[in-house]
Amino acid sequence: MMRTAIRPTMAASDWALLILLSVVWGGSFLFVGVAVKELPPLTIVACRVVLAAAVLQLVLAALGLRLPHDRRAWGAFLGMGLLNNAIPFTLIVWGQSHIASGLASILNATTPLFTVVVAHFLTADEKLTGPRLAGVAGGFCGVAVMLGASALAIRDAGVAAQVAVLGAALSYACAGVFGRRFRAMGIRPLTTAAGQVTASSLVLLPLALAVDRPWTLPAPSGGALVSLAGLALVSTAFAYILFFRLLARAGATNAGLVTFLIPASAILFGVVVLGERLEARHFAGMGLIGLGLVLIDGRLLPGLGRGRSAAAVFVRPGKPGR
Repeated sequence: MMRTAIRPTMAASDWALLILLSVVWGGSFLFVGVAVKELPPLTIVACRVVLAAAVLQLVLAALGLRLPHDRRAWGAFLGMGLLNNAIPFTLIVWGQSHIASGLASILNATTPLFTVVVAHFLTADEKLTGPRLAGVAGGFCGVAVMLGASALAIRDAGVAAQVAVLGAALSYACAGVFGRRFRAMGIRPLTTAAGQVTASSLVLLPLALAVDRPWTLPAPSGGALVSLAGLALVSTAFAYILFFRLLARAGATNAGLVTFLIPASAILFGVVVLGERLEARHFAGMGLIGLGLVLIDGRLLPGLGRGRSAAAVFVRPGKPGR
């Protein structure tokens, strides 16, 4: 793969890639919102990773790359596949069976908030600073606003679903820290992406067959099948390719800006296509989370410090997402 110099300031073409990526990852919440009405979560997630793995394997072959065969690499792929695919994908899909796709996307945007906390405790070079701590506090205040008083009703399915999506964001954050080892192992990012979805496929496919027994389910509609294909081919395989292209051109910190944009497209899709409506407290919470991300990112408020963005810590070979 050709290496290009990273531009600290993004060109118009980089911004176009960033916006396209946010729409592609935002669309994953729409695809899930359609599919989850007819199919169980494990079946949706298994289809997503199996199809994406097949496509990414073809991309690797076209580029003359191949997956490593040593046990250490596959152990890392398995860990990454669990933290970055199997666990968060399943939690998000289950959560979206109870809450709106737009709300799920807002909660998923807390990933950088969890990342700075996880990195503080598990790494030696990514400690919390004053602005980052303020950003985390503001972001989690936003989460509290969105949960509202209903959080006291622990048996409320909507609250449990929101907590599940937050659990997915935490899993993504752990994956970001775990994924730092691939650079030290000399494994290319795109190879990591293909390896992790392949490993997660080996876990999820037999699990979905055993638990859901999909051959006993009613045949899904054409819309559900199209959503499955879109989720796997567009919002996973194609999204990985876009992400790593943007990463090579603009760097991890700039690529991490996609976190700010995903909820906008996801909410728009949910309102226009699924007829969803969010409450005022959800938008208020989104505003507080956005403020927290701005404080963590640091570039829009340079006077508060110029540390690396949390998004740069979380250079995961997958969606912030998504």
